[in-house]
Amino acid sequence: QYEINEHTRWNTKVFGTIGNRNSVGFLQSINIKDSINLATNQFNNRIVNLDKYRNYGIESRIISDYAIGKFKNTVAGGIRLYKGNTDRLADGIGSTGSNYDITIKGTYPKDVSFASSNAAGFIENIFKFSDKFYLIPGIRYEWLEGSAAGKNGLTTNGTVINLQNITRSRSFLLAGVGSEYHVTKATEFYANFSQAYRPIQFANLQAPPTTDVVDPDLKDAKGYNFDIGYRGKVKNYIQFDISGFYLKYNNRVGTITSTNGNYRLITNVGASISQGIESYIEFNPIRAFTNSQTTDVILFSSYAYTNATYSSDHKDANTKGKKVENAPTDIFRGGISYGYKNFLITAQLSFVGASFSDANNTIAASANGNTGRIPSYSITDLTGSYKFSKMLQLKAGINNLLDKRYFTRRAGGYPGPGALPADGRSLFISIGAKL
Repeated sequence: QYEINEHTRWNTKVFGTIGNRNSVGFLQSINIKDSINLATNQFNNRIVNLDKYRNYGIESRIISDYAIGKFKNTVAGGIRLYKGNTDRLADGIGSTGSNYDITIKGTYPKDVSFASSNAAGFIENIFKFSDKFYLIPGIRYEWLEGSAAGKNGLTTNGTVINLQNITRSRSFLLAGVGSEYHVTKATEFYANFSQAYRPIQFANLQAPPTTDVVDPDLKDAKGYNFDIGYRGKVKNYIQFDISGFYLKYNNRVGTITSTNGNYRLITNVGASISQGIESYIEFNPIRAFTNSQTTDVILFSSYAYTNATYSSDHKDANTKGKKVENAPTDIFRGGISYGYKNFLITAQLSFVGASFSDANNTIAASANGNTGRIPSYSITDLTGSYKFSKMLQLKAGINNLLDKRYFTRRAGGYPGPGALPADGRSLFISIGAKL
């Protein structure tokens, strides 16, 4: 970061990733046991996948303050350049052992390469029309290019299934505007509108060939979002934020289960509308009713209600009025924190409502667990910390204190296929030092 003068600041970040991810596992459907093969008296062969990531880019922005009359305004602009490559070797036939062994028999059935490039520029301005009312318009230009090539598997007779050699570029302009009206020094009304664009992901182009099918006419998704709310503080003991939102998606990418249930189609299901409310409140009774300087009690809760449905039918399924996948109607989190001097302990309860794994809103689970309803669940977490000094701190906690059994999603491919179980009870402890 460089301060050009007292009104202007320039910030530039250069970033990059050089990484590999290798995995060895038994990735058959959930209804196929990982057991001894009677023909060989050994476990079945493991599946080996190797990923290589090479990504780099730069982000640079400049912020400058200027005056119009007696009010200080702020303008910001910047650019982003990015290039990334992912090389993937998958479904190699590994050993029958239980150790980490990435040697395979023969060659990898899948050998694909993904590349992406991005250039973007933006400018936004904070206009202060008074001490209370701010308006923040902005625009962003994006250029994207993505390509995919390679082999995506083998047929039963050994014929190579080539991934579509795709190179697609597009550019577009996105606009948005935000506003704030400060009712008091500590509370404000706010409203925002922004356009959105979601390009096709590489994961959409390389579906598991035995469980998912990709629509060859898959398109990027577009939409817009609007939200309005009221937030702030009441003295030093109440903090709150309540808002309503409306999100429209066109060409939303989702999954449809085939009539016979044998596979899932990854496709543009149709237009969807998500609307609801989000709220958060935090209350400190110690600060409200006493002058204690050593004790703190904080009660907190958040609640989100989301009604996310498809507003149109897909050509292969009656999806109008159906719930959007993985979008629970209710999410609640609440708890209490108690602090005394350098000690702090927090207990939190989380509840997530039921949702669906496909746009058909299939209720009964399929034999392989890929589709079906995702039940609601609630979990309790407990965390604590103690500061020995300004430099040294101990943290510990128990996640999923009551050891509940639940799952949060269903998958057709890695790390599935099937329902993906969440972690049971786990304990963590850490020591941190600031030097």
